[in-house]
Amino acid sequence: MARERVVVVGNGMAATRLVEELVARPGADLAITVVGDEPGPSYNRILLSAVLEGTHPASEIALQDEGFHRDHGVTLLTGTRVAEVDREAREVVLEDRRRLPYDRLVLATGSIPTLPPIRGLVSPDGRLHPKVHAFRSLTDCHRLLGAVPDARRAVVVGGGLLGLQVARALSVRGLEVDLVEGTSHLLSSQVGEQAGAVLRQSLHRLGTEVHTHSRAVRLTDEGLRLDNGYTLPTDLVVLTAGGRPATALAKRAGLYVRRGVVVDDRLRSVTDERVHALGDCAEHRSRTTGFVPPAWEQASVLAGVLAGEDRTYDGSRVVARLRATGLDVAVMGDPERTEGEVVEVANPVTGSYRKVVVRGGVLEAAVMVGDLSRVGLLTQLFDRRTVLGRAEPGMLLMADPPAVRAALPDDAEVCACAGVSAGRVRACADLAAVVATTRATTGCGGCATTVRELLGNPDGLVPTR
Repeated sequence: MARERVVVVGNGMAATRLVEELVARPGADLAITVVGDEPGPSYNRILLSAVLEGTHPASEIALQDEGFHRDHGVTLLTGTRVAEVDREAREVVLEDRRRLPYDRLVLATGSIPTLPPIRGLVSPDGRLHPKVHAFRSLTDCHRLLGAVPDARRAVVVGGGLLGLQVARALSVRGLEVDLVEGTSHLLSSQVGEQAGAVLRQSLHRLGTEVHTHSRAVRLTDEGLRLDNGYTLPTDLVVLTAGGRPATALAKRAGLYVRRGVVVDDRLRSVTDERVHALGDCAEHRSRTTGFVPPAWEQASVLAGVLAGEDRTYDGSRVVARLRATGLDVAVMGDPERTEGEVVEVANPVTGSYRKVVVRGGVLEAAVMVGDLSRVGLLTQLFDRRTVLGRAEPGMLLMADPPAVRAALPDDAEVCACAGVSAGRVRACADLAAVVATTRATTGCGGCATTVRELLGNPDGLVPTR
């Protein structure tokens, strides 16, 4: 009997995790083909800002060894764009008109940046102004790195997670940086104004000026003009605000698309049960996500579905981490919109802010800025929906004395992106083994310090700082 043919469109983080999950299943006898439009191996997009900052070389953010696909019998086509999907013939049509037949098609096309309505960004011939840079791919990162040595000032448009990472990275590189955010405060999609104010003060101390309630309206020879009439002189403009699921291919194929490709609990298109979607381009129960943990959870479920297992996806509880030198942020769930009892502690002097939302004794959401010493414990309680005692929410927000050291139990979750416990880390000989066998540290990178501490301490003692 011929093997079922699975074609995966996309070679990003979600697609790579799906292939890893599939080849790890002995019973999944599938002929897998992966088509990626970027050249080269898949890589960790979350660590692009670390490459820009200089803390990670580009060679270290690859998600797989060069021979991984070949060794597992997977066909990998990179630098290749899919032009159309012929659902009637069950074929993927490449730009060079080659056709790849499939029995199951997986769309893992990710997201694409959207240009903000700023006049002067695009020249009459349709090209970006030489000063303007997007920041979504490794190619974007290399282009921006090439421009940094000749620049003195930069403006980052967008005060979300990516904007803060890029602003910090450029500041580390020695540039004078301004950050422009149209809403009332930084990270307005994830945190409230008090946490945003602490972040603003932290960025100011690190050398970045923040302009909130401001929108960029025009790029001129003098700089980037804001809607308040002020012009920020600049050599570089980096766009980090705005992105949407990449669904053009799905739309042309006649699949039902709202914001993303609409899928059911088995991550199948509601239009065609032989087509699946996951990651940033998928919409499940009216929700799209832009984070790594949900995409990897979807990949695990879909691998089971494709292998014939009875698996369903019920949605993810999102944990988001900011990775940038001198900026520490963790967000669990939706702390600004989740109903419940709120406990918060703020210390603008030290640049720290902590907040938890509890309902029925269960931790439903949390945010931490500046001091993440309790992030492992809070993540564990959040994921397991542990019922807390009346005094526990307040106690969780108190930092331990610096001299106190806590032994993490083996079942404590260390890496939220990959769902890796302290015990699994301890079972590894070194960091390379951790990466190869668990994928910890390859998501947002926020667990790297804890992982190194666990590897370096035979008793598994981790400073709580």
